[in-house]
Amino acid sequence: MEKDVTQPASAESTEQAVQAENTAENTAAPSEKGGAPEGGAPKKKSLKWLWITLAVLIAAGIAAWCIVCALKVEEGSGVEAAFNVSEVIALLTGMFIVAFLGYMLGRITIKGVSLGTAGVFLVAILFGYLCTLPWLKNVPIFDVFYMENTESTLNGYFEDIVQNIGLILFVAAVGFIAGPSFFKNLRKNAKSYVLLGLIIIISGGVIAALFTIIPGITPEFSAGILSGALTTTPGFSAAKEAAAENLRNSVTLGHAIAYPFGVVGVVLFVQLMPKFLKADMNKERTLLSAGKQELRVKREGLLVGDSFGLTPFSLAVICGIALGSITIPLTGAGYDGACFSLGNTGGVLIMCLIFGHFGRIGKLSLEVPEKTIKSFREFGLMLFLIGAGVSGGVSLVSEIGKSELGGWIVLYGFIAGVLMTVIPMFIGFFIAKKWLKISLLNNLGSITGGMTSTPALGTLINVAGTDDVASAYAATYPIALVSVVLVSQFLVILL
Repeated sequence: MEKDVTQPASAESTEQAVQAENTAENTAAPSEKGGAPEGGAPKKKSLKWLWITLAVLIAAGIAAWCIVCALKVEEGSGVEAAFNVSEVIALLTGMFIVAFLGYMLGRITIKGVSLGTAGVFLVAILFGYLCTLPWLKNVPIFDVFYMENTESTLNGYFEDIVQNIGLILFVAAVGFIAGPSFFKNLRKNAKSYVLLGLIIIISGGVIAALFTIIPGITPEFSAGILSGALTTTPGFSAAKEAAAENLRNSVTLGHAIAYPFGVVGVVLFVQLMPKFLKADMNKERTLLSAGKQELRVKREGLLVGDSFGLTPFSLAVICGIALGSITIPLTGAGYDGACFSLGNTGGVLIMCLIFGHFGRIGKLSLEVPEKTIKSFREFGLMLFLIGAGVSGGVSLVSEIGKSELGGWIVLYGFIAGVLMTVIPMFIGFFIAKKWLKISLLNNLGSITGGMTSTPALGTLINVAGTDDVASAYAATYPIALVSVVLVSQFLVILL
């Protein structure tokens, strides 16, 4: 009997619970569909459109007020008053316009080959050229983008600030990437890297000397072409310093003409050679890392400045800039004659290699997280290409306008630049492959270092699928840097 009494009570409770649940669902249903319970708050959709309408009205009111005030300003300056666009804003806007369009262009792939980040460089050259068009200075707002010549302030921002910051960030990242395995790799292949660096630069110098035989091609112009074909700023500076005052424009013109293909040519080379050779990239990556020891060990008890590694990164850059600023006289004239320095690029690269290799100073950790290094590498490369491209486009237009030979000098310079880019690459590549027996990825890495091509290294890392190629670049680059400075000066002084 006790059991019979309990069961009906349980059934009744269950029925009441189901009814309560259905009632709760029916109450919540209108709210889920965007409505509201009777007597509750207004619908959310209605509130959303109310706020949107209010925001549009406020924006329209502000715009109308600005237009009214602009109409009261003196003729021709109302638009500029409404849009306060300074040269700094023009710099930032131009940078990111070039970056957006450049990366979009670089994504275009034809038969597996793309420009990659070199697309940023080509768009930057076009941007620099467009900014020299005379009609631009008469258009409100856009007149702030106008650059009459290389002496323009905005061009100086791109050339001196954007380009150098980008270059320092990139080579510093490469130094930290290559540092752990650099000295081991250098001990193993030191003779090969030194030889390749010398062969590439000397073969380019021989071609440059041969072009001076052509009537109208001066040694200064030819040295400028060589520095442009090898995309080397230190070589360009060395040639200008060695040239007479009235012939320095010839160095600048040659550099400006040859520089675009100097960038694009090496970028395409490191993409096309593996395809032509039908290389097995998995096998090549295995050969590259064969015998490589994991040198990054976890170090406990060290002082870590910050979790992003900006402390050791900054310290390495400071030391590198200090090292690069040391100037060594090369002649008996002392500092009044030809001099040599590693510059920001060489100095920062060497110091970051050392920091990356040792990983600590006493209790201070010098390690930089991989994510930070890769971010700086890509961002630095982007800034470098933007700065070099925009200033290159402005320089090309400016220097061609000064030349008496006009279009012919461009044709001569372009042909010479192509030869000075392509021939040294092929010579170095086949000597490394057939004679020195260097693996493909190490070979291409040393080619980018021998050609002092920063953009090509960025492309090669993507093609190879590993950062390890940076070690060969870092080993060959210093040899090539010193060699190209000396060859550029010898071309001007001796010919």
